[in-house]
Amino acid sequence: MTRLVLVRHGETDWNREGRYMGHTDQPLNDKGLAQAEAAAQSLQGASLAAIYTSDLRRARQTADALARTTRAPIVVDRRLRELGQGDWEGQLFSQIARADADLVARRRSDPMDTRPPGGESVREAQTRVLPLLSEIARRHPTDRVAVVSHGGLLAVVKIHLLDLPVEAVWDQIPDHASPEEFTLEAP
Repeated sequence: MTRLVLVRHGETDWNREGRYMGHTDQPLNDKGLAQAEAAAQSLQGASLAAIYTSDLRRARQTADALARTTRAPIVVDRRLRELGQGDWEGQLFSQIARADADLVARRRSDPMDTRPPGGESVREAQTRVLPLLSEIARRHPTDRVAVVSHGGLLAVVKIHLLDLPVEAVWDQIPDHASPEEFTLEAP
């Protein structure tokens, strides 16, 4: 069985400001860089076969810190990108909550098929990331592998791994740069 170490990227300025990021390519801020280094130090001595990461800069910077410490090779995969937030990208959570209150409530109660305008639903995110998890399990059947990604996408992965209902997805968003280990059965 594969052991997955899920790691959300460190903090960005948009995270601190409370903005939707989605596919917008924001770098880590100073706090985020320190968080990435702390996550890497917490994995020092861990035997990682690989570090799979989103291609977005904030995840890549976090993965780079892990690789420097663990010496594991990095595999960049676009399927690990955050859920697309469409028209909401760059906007404050508080603005969206006021301007699109009905859609925000519907997305909370029906995350599977509700998406921001021009954005992505949980079902669409599952369609791209779950095949990657199967590939990782086949490539690394007895290894520990890190997956560096984004809060929303990692929440989608966690409800799959923990067999939770989709309505729990938004409650599963991990903290920045806080490694969590799970097991993944081969398909």
